[in-house]
Order: sequence, then structure tokens, then C-alpha cells
Amino acid sequence: MSSITYRPYAGESDLPHIMALVQHELSEPYVIYTYRYFLHQWPHLSYLAYPEGSDEPVGVIVCKQSLHRDNTARNRGYIAMLSVHRDWRKRGIASTLVRRSIETMRKHGANEVVLETEFDNAAALALYESLGFVREKRLFRFYLNGKDAFRLVLVVMPLPPDPTADDGGGSEPESPLEDEEGRGRRPRLPLAPPVRYFQVPPGSYDSDDEVSGR
Repeated sequence: MSSITYRPYAGESDLPHIMALVQHELSEPYVIYTYRYFLHQWPHLSYLAYPEGSDEPVGVIVCKQSLHRDNTARNRGYIAMLSVHRDWRKRGIASTLVRRSIETMRKHGANEVVLETEFDNAAALALYESLGFVREKRLFRFYLNGKDAFRLVLVVMPLPPDPTADDGGGSEPESPLEDEEGRGRRPRLPLAPPVRYFQVPPGSYDSDDEVSGR
């Protein structure tokens, strides 16, 4: 079995590979501005997985992080996209990508990580709940297909700051994607279609906690 190497997003040359991986799994492809919204502002939170000796990634995770404006001013990480090529599933790649991104979020002060997934997406729910996420609320008619979603939350402890580490961009102002309160509201990006978060084909999850999609 080939070993897997993980590395952060390195620049625009990675974008075609990321788009190919994500769009292969989604029924509603993103426009390129959606990818750039995340990757240009939070490149340190996105990781790619490569088999040994290959220059083609087989897995990717794309995330964001910023202060969530509420009474507690939470530092919130957000998992936006996760995809593993179907030929490379059942190897723990998805869970490793999630763990690496969460660890980086903690280093940048995150005290929670959130995402949404369809309420009946057993594969995504099983993966994230195995990593400690809990269901915070149900969002009615959250997706374009009319399905409800669960918002999942993982509470984490921020790691002490490393004075020698690059800040990685710092905190960004709150965006429409983080204004998530209220029934049925859907994150939107300027000049881009609504984003569907972590869609996984039903039945793609097994005991190896491997899923693909968003």
C-alpha cells in the first residue's frame, strides 16, 4: 500500500487539482471564485494528500477561520470542502485531512470548528461524529435540493501561540458565510452561487471512516 504525504495548499498551481477532486463529487459545482475565496484568505488551513511518487493529489480539505461575532466572540474554524478520490478511500485519508486542519486551526486560536451536512447523510455524520463533532441544530430546507441540514460543532482547546510561527494571515472580518443563525439561512458568497457543504454519496462510509465529498 502506497504511503500518503500531506501538505498545505501551495498556490494557484494547486487550484486545478482541487477543483477536479471536489467537482467530481458534487452535483452543484462551485465557480472558481468560491475556491479562491477560501484558498487566498486561508491557504494554511487547506491540505492536499498525495500518494508516494505521484504529483496528482487524491484528497483535499478546504477550510476557513475567523472570529464569530456574537456575545462570546468565538474563534471559529469552518470546514467547507472535503474530497477523496474514490480509488483511494478506506485508507483514513479523509479523517487525517480533517485532523490536520483542526490542529492548524487550534494553533491559530480556534475554540470551535463547525460545518453543515445533509440530515440524512449517514456517511458524513458517521465520519465527523467519530472525530468528536456533535449535532448543534437542524437547519430546515438548507440546501438547494430542499433538504434539511445538521450543523455539527466540535469544541477544541486553542494551542499556545508559537512566537516563531507565521501568523498565516490572521483573523479576517466576518463574512456572509459565518452569518449562519436563523432557520433555513444558507451561507452565500458575493457573485457566487450558494455553497453546499460536505455532500457525501449515501453508503460511502464504512468502518475505516473514509468518506469523500464536501
